[in-house]
Amino acid sequence: MTRRPRPELTGWAFLAPYAVAVALLVAVPALLNVGYAVTDHTGLTRDPQFVGLANVRRMLDDRFLLDSLEASLAHVALAVPVRFVAAVGLGLLLAAPRPGGRWFRTAVYLPTVIPDVALAVLFLWVLNPLYGPLNQFLGLFGHAGYNWLADPTTARLAVVLMLAFPIGEGFVVVLAARRLLDGRLYEAAALEGCGPFGQLRRLTLPLLAPVLVLLAVRDIILTLQVNFVPAYVLTDGRPANATLYLPVYIFDQVFEFSGFAYGSLVTILLMLITTVIIIGLLLGVRRWRVLR
Repeated sequence: MTRRPRPELTGWAFLAPYAVAVALLVAVPALLNVGYAVTDHTGLTRDPQFVGLANVRRMLDDRFLLDSLEASLAHVALAVPVRFVAAVGLGLLLAAPRPGGRWFRTAVYLPTVIPDVALAVLFLWVLNPLYGPLNQFLGLFGHAGYNWLADPTTARLAVVLMLAFPIGEGFVVVLAARRLLDGRLYEAAALEGCGPFGQLRRLTLPLLAPVLVLLAVRDIILTLQVNFVPAYVLTDGRPANATLYLPVYIFDQVFEFSGFAYGSLVTILLMLITTVIIIGLLLGVRRWRVLR
């Protein structure tokens, strides 16, 4: 008689490869990053020297870091609501069967599979002040258009505009979650006289609240930490440091100025800022009982 494996052992065996990957690809680099932050490591020397809090004192006097923090926080405040509303709105709108719905869903997801560099180069053409289609479209309404990447305000809007298109992952999650909701709930709500907007407010959004909170947390992380390519390709942190987001600033410090140790310290700061924002979001969710 063969002995069946215990369920808890089977679960640990299933999770073991992921635990090893997290340890090797996340935990170990994070610990090394903390260690490098208190040295004078340049990325070129073999034996960095311990310097204590020298990098922290440098950080406190770094004016460019303040510009980078301001640019990153402004970017989160602009990009996260735009991406979140677009993903949730399109996911709910295209969840119901409709003529051509498959093609619309494909069109929404398509920008996500385009490499970031290719999409950024495409937007360099879209935002071109002379022959870009965006300014030509504005010209139809008598507007002269903008020099999008030369002004601090429009440069930030340009990066947000580009990031408003690759929303396929969030769109698919909302689409799938909406289709899993029991249709009988909506039939009962319709019989009670609840219209489409009432059903959205009283049924759909409350039932999808856990999914929406998860998407909001994910989007905050992505917007803060994965904005390097659009900012670097479109503006390289310019103009006037308006798009000098923290990942771009870290790249400059590490690879252009050989400040590996200082870049490690700024990376820790980025992780702390991300954690604080997410904790604030979760506390707000708990306070307003979004997940009740």
